[in-house]
Amino acid sequence: MSKWIDVRQLRRGMFVCELGGSWIENPFWRSKFLITSDDDVRKIVDAGVKRVRIDPGRGLDVEADAPAKAANTTAPEIVRPAAPVRTSMDKELARAARICDSGKEAVVSMFQEVRMGKAIDIKGVGSLVEDISASVGRNPGALVSLARLKTKNDYTYMHSVAVCALMVALAKQLRLNEAQTRSAGLAGLLHDLGKAVTPDEILNKPGKLTDEEFGVMRQHPLAGHALLKEARGADAIALDVCLHHHEKIDGSGYPHRLKDTEISLFAKMGAICDVYDAVTSERPYNKGWDPAETIRRMAEWTGHFDPKLFQLFIKSVGIYPVGSLVRLESGKLAVVMEQNAKSLTTPRIKIFFSTKSNVQIQPEILDLARAGCTEKIVGRESPEKWGLVDLERLWVNGV
Repeated sequence: MSKWIDVRQLRRGMFVCELGGSWIENPFWRSKFLITSDDDVRKIVDAGVKRVRIDPGRGLDVEADAPAKAANTTAPEIVRPAAPVRTSMDKELARAARICDSGKEAVVSMFQEVRMGKAIDIKGVGSLVEDISASVGRNPGALVSLARLKTKNDYTYMHSVAVCALMVALAKQLRLNEAQTRSAGLAGLLHDLGKAVTPDEILNKPGKLTDEEFGVMRQHPLAGHALLKEARGADAIALDVCLHHHEKIDGSGYPHRLKDTEISLFAKMGAICDVYDAVTSERPYNKGWDPAETIRRMAEWTGHFDPKLFQLFIKSVGIYPVGSLVRLESGKLAVVMEQNAKSLTTPRIKIFFSTKSNVQIQPEILDLARAGCTEKIVGRESPEKWGLVDLERLWVNGV
């Protein structure tokens, strides 16, 4: 249910239904929209708007411990979680690998409980979500990238772990508070629970699904939602993301064909994270796409994702995500090893191939953000074009 709040309580992630005051003062062309940046908040405050009506069902609510400030306050309060201690990719990969193993075991166990007709206990995976969130805080690329390297036999289970990590990373980019970030992660972990009751011959079919089989597959959001309603510990966000992560802003998604403003912030987040991991992973019927190529293609899918939210997602994974194959100005090829928190275009890379000689060369690690570095990325490259395989060994194993 929507409600009016003081404009000084407005923050990123809230869904605005109405702005109080004259429409002449309204700095936005739409009357209903998602607040996706601090700049959006400042525009509303600077326009002299005194109160705003928000819909907590489509975005964030006012925190109990965040009352409106005094009347002379000029800037809105933006809730920011404490900055984590960042670690290098090399240091975080070992911890991330252990978390991935634990995550797979937890999801396998949940699926088995569902298949045996048992009610699942969501509280049991709370510590796993905390571990995933902590890893993403230390180094966003480590666990997200490792989870993407699933085999086609592990896809269904590891996909849930990967989407959990991606949801956490996006929530941190949105600067959601700790409780909301945890809920987003839990929703990602549980979003595909309905696949536990999808027949294996459809779930793991190596070829294209028939229309009838796809119809069965499309039932998994409804099935998962029903299972979560009976579970212990599932919150409203998990239920919503499970049910609506296949909705599209143009209304062509399923199961309810919801349109832009009818889809919640968290369901929109789930749609982006679900698709990104799905198309970059090896599945029974498809070889995973290069991460950077995936970002390019997803950006072109008009009507699928919330555009502003997708731009924030790009910031969370990078224009050239870890594992991407890139061409340098020198003509050499490199694989992206780690993002630069301050610049999307200057990641840490490993150079290993010369396009001029068409041969692999002695690997060299290079930080493109280093002072005096003369190399720069000029574009993405296709591994298939150069007959390259197993690129993950170049960044997973460090030097």
